Amino acid sequence: MPGANGFGNGKIHTRRKCRNRFVKKNGQCNVEFTNMDDKPQRYIADMFTTCVDIRWRYMLLLFSLAFLVSWLLFGLVFWLIALVHGDLEKPTADETFTPCLLQVNGFVAAFLFSIETQTTIGYGFRCVTEECPLAVFMVVLQSIVGCIIDSFMIGAIMAKMARPKKRAETLLFSHHAVIAMRDGKLSLMWRVGNLRKSHIVEAHVRAQLIKPRITEEGEYIPLDQIDIDVGFDKGLDRIFLVSPLTILHEINEESPLFGIGRQDLENDDFEIVVILEGMVEATAMTTQARSSYLSSEILWGHRFEPVLFEEKNQYKVDYSHFHKTYEVPSTPCCSAKDLMENKFLLPSTNSFCYENELAFISRDEEEEEEEDDDSRGLDDPNSDTQPEFDRLQATVALDQSYEDEARREYFICKFMPAPKLLK
Repeated sequence: MPGANGFGNGKIHTRRKCRNRFVKKNGQCNVEFTNMDDKPQRYIADMFTTCVDIRWRYMLLLFSLAFLVSWLLFGLVFWLIALVHGDLEKPTADETFTPCLLQVNGFVAAFLFSIETQTTIGYGFRCVTEECPLAVFMVVLQSIVGCIIDSFMIGAIMAKMARPKKRAETLLFSHHAVIAMRDGKLSLMWRVGNLRKSHIVEAHVRAQLIKPRITEEGEYIPLDQIDIDVGFDKGLDRIFLVSPLTILHEINEESPLFGIGRQDLENDDFEIVVILEGMVEATAMTTQARSSYLSSEILWGHRFEPVLFEEKNQYKVDYSHFHKTYEVPSTPCCSAKDLMENKFLLPSTNSFCYENELAFISRDEEEEEEEDDDSRGLDDPNSDTQPEFDRLQATVALDQSYEDEARREYFICKFMPAPKLLK
């Protein structure tokens, strides 16, 4: 309905633009360099690093061109030496004439002689004589140049193959980060995992919040980086990554998320970059895995599902639950700042019963398997399991009482009322 001024009802509707990622989910930085002065000269000056960083297709092309150009160059030099000395004009049957290069009668023969010299093939037909010192010098020079090319190209290829960059492909980050209560405090959490059995030595994690900021002087910083504490002072940032772990950031007064609540999280515009670093056990080279979470990828009031389960004689990691979360309705919707100032009533730790339920299910399955094994043993009249069976019967009542008490607490906490604000 247009208003009196002809511009509608006077309300302004805005739509928040989704920001571009600074770091993609696969760890690549979404940055492009432009208007770089003397870029080719600088890259050529650091040729070894350039060869290691370029794609494999260009590396193989450079590898092939380096040998082909050297063979062609020295083949041309040998052909010119033979041409100037007259080796191409004199017949080979003339015993009074000594050529500089035996069996070199054209450019193709000179090119083949160049390949044989640099690769030390030596078929035995073509060789240099003592007639031309220049030809002898060129053979020595080509041997030295060939060794330099071999060492450089093989070293670059080995360094490229041994790079720990691909090791990051087997280091996982959860698709989402979550915010929930942990030990009575609002916390930001995300999960990391290692798909290989080989360990990451000296593994440690870091995190940074990236968002635009305007300083007090009015300067606009498009990507201001703020450090997020993951327990550096307490040593919690150094992890033993054998099974998936949940990285914790306590939202306190020093946290950049201190004043952000659930509603603010849905409307805010920031990105959290998470980094996992460590040394590859096989090569002792440092590797780094990166990922990021936009504000829309942070789930408020959620927790990660358990992935580590204890079996009979070992622990089992189920990666099908690695990215899954479940909702915790009792999580306060206010920010950590409001939670501290307004003194909200926090739920007890017994209200989070999802892990307990999974533990009960796992325990019931194990007990069923043990009962089946015991029943098969008791069916045998000659078995010696009767004393063990009597012991189990004597303790079943006590175990049942403990289980009933645990289940009673579970159902009580499952139907607890929602927390209320204390007046």
